[in-house]
Amino acid sequence: MSMKSALKEYFSSFKGKKVAVIGLGVSNRPLVEGLLDAGVRVLLCDKRRREDFNGLIEGLERRGMTAALGLDYLDRLEGADVIFRTPGLRPDVPQIEKAVAAGAELTSEMEAFLDLCPCRIIAVTGSDGKTTTTTIIAGLLKAAGYRTFVGGNIGHPLLCQVDDIRPDDMVVLELSSFQLMTVRQSPGIAVVTNLAPNHLDVHRDMEEYVGAKRNIFAYQDSGDRLVLNADNEITAGFAAQARGAVILFSRKKTIEGGVCLRDKTVYCEGRPVLSTDDILLPGLHNLENYMAAIAAVDGLVPDEVIRDYARTFGGVPHRIELVRELDGVRYYNDSIASSPSRTIAGLRSFAQKVILIAGGYDKHIPYDVLGPEIVERVKALLLTGDTAETIKAAVLKAPGYQEGQPAVYDCADLQEAVERARALAAPGDVVIMSPASASFDRFKNFEERGNVFKDLVNSLK
Repeated sequence: MSMKSALKEYFSSFKGKKVAVIGLGVSNRPLVEGLLDAGVRVLLCDKRRREDFNGLIEGLERRGMTAALGLDYLDRLEGADVIFRTPGLRPDVPQIEKAVAAGAELTSEMEAFLDLCPCRIIAVTGSDGKTTTTTIIAGLLKAAGYRTFVGGNIGHPLLCQVDDIRPDDMVVLELSSFQLMTVRQSPGIAVVTNLAPNHLDVHRDMEEYVGAKRNIFAYQDSGDRLVLNADNEITAGFAAQARGAVILFSRKKTIEGGVCLRDKTVYCEGRPVLSTDDILLPGLHNLENYMAAIAAVDGLVPDEVIRDYARTFGGVPHRIELVRELDGVRYYNDSIASSPSRTIAGLRSFAQKVILIAGGYDKHIPYDVLGPEIVERVKALLLTGDTAETIKAAVLKAPGYQEGQPAVYDCADLQEAVERARALAAPGDVVIMSPASASFDRFKNFEERGNVFKDLVNSLK
């Protein structure tokens, strides 16, 4: 059976059923269109207003879709047979729980793709490093000659592409805790980069967050592979729960049969694979991203391909991205850093003390661990956004803090922070925006925040 007929058969299996799709985002729009093409009754539920869609809703309604929009968008789920959840919505909101208790099946676009994908899947999750590690893995596979598809949190929605995917292709997915909360199928190769408190504004607690991440390997079997960070206490603990082969990677200690660092060389199963001098990306965290990727593609990508790729790959936008050098000062955009651990990794990428712009949306995560790092690695701290006071408090109470070391400035917005950084910086300095916070207090997402920062920096005279 061709994958095209398998996809058509999947959509057709919902005929005669009421299918609710929550959220008309990037991944769910092709899902809605595929269901409508198959003649399925689709109820779209989205908290946005009709006028926010610029005519898209009316076009889909002409094809047979009905829409529940606005603040009470979930109140029409009663009677649904199948519910496709958007990743950002908890599966236990009362309206969904009521519908599931009445017999509705709860799934998602990603869960459907995991069921239908005909080829090998490598999936990456973690608190930090997911996107870069995913991008490195996909780049290595492409360089080795594989036809490679990238999806999940990055790339394109893949469900409606399964008819283009062949059994000898490769799929690489970046999966968030929100996507993993309800999955019941794990990829053949799973990677967990690290785990630290994150997204506690959505997850009930750290235990639930870790449990969601665990699903990336919970349904593997003995022939599968799990790649884990041995230097992270939580991920290292996953090894005892694995059903398949475990490959550990460590920057700090020797790992027999795994991936480790010795004398500035990355070894995999005892053989030298990559010199750290060959890695173009700055920072120890990017070294760890390469180690995770090497463990994931071992046996699939030749070592010489890994070396050639590392010498040329310049990184992913918004991840310690060099924006410009002006008057001897380098400006870096690290907008992806939405957690303290991510900002710490950014600060550790530089041998000198930096001028740091931080602060943003409050995810209700602790900042105590960030304070000492700022005291040690920052010469001037410019704070803006909802978490500014929390970050400032972590710095002021950090061991070793002395008044003015670092100097701390409150800024009304990102523009004021950039202008003050320019005034403070001297030739040879580094200015980095690494917020340690999400962007949603003032921006749509971290990409928008990073682009605004780049525009502000590039407009400096």
